[in-house]
Amino acid sequence: MKYYILVITLFFLGNSNAQSELDKEILEVKQTIETFFEGFHKQDSIILKSVIYKEIKLQSIGKNREGVLELTTTENSKFLKSIVSIPEGQDFQEKILSCNIQVDGNMANAWTDYQFWFNGQFSHCGVNSFQLIKENKTWKIFYLVDTRRIEDYLD
Repeated sequence: MKYYILVITLFFLGNSNAQSELDKEILEVKQTIETFFEGFHKQDSIILKSVIYKEIKLQSIGKNREGVLELTTTENSKFLKSIVSIPEGQDFQEKILSCNIQVDGNMANAWTDYQFWFNGQFSHCGVNSFQLIKENKTWKIFYLVDTRRIEDYLD
């Protein structure tokens, strides 16, 4: 009987430690996403580069001016330049409404619902899907795809 109690206790302790490690990883991924948006809102390419893995792939899914759905790709250097070159006095904010993070070893995914506001006016909303890799004990974003829509405004 003592043997079974010991086995069950060790099983639960092992699961508790595994859950604790997973929670730590999730918090680290969340901090990486928060740092990305800090750099984004501060228009700081150094902060952005600190959480980007080598060359990030950036894509968006949305309708073009003719209303046709398309997938567009933006080069990392063009993305960084577009952020840092937003004129002073132009107010923009990407409001993150929720964040769902999954981790498996050295890979993670963060799914964030958002609203984008420009000069105090709603511009569009959608979701971001961040793909991250953990290299040298640091989480880095290697892929980001988002959806963009003006309908179905999320309040």
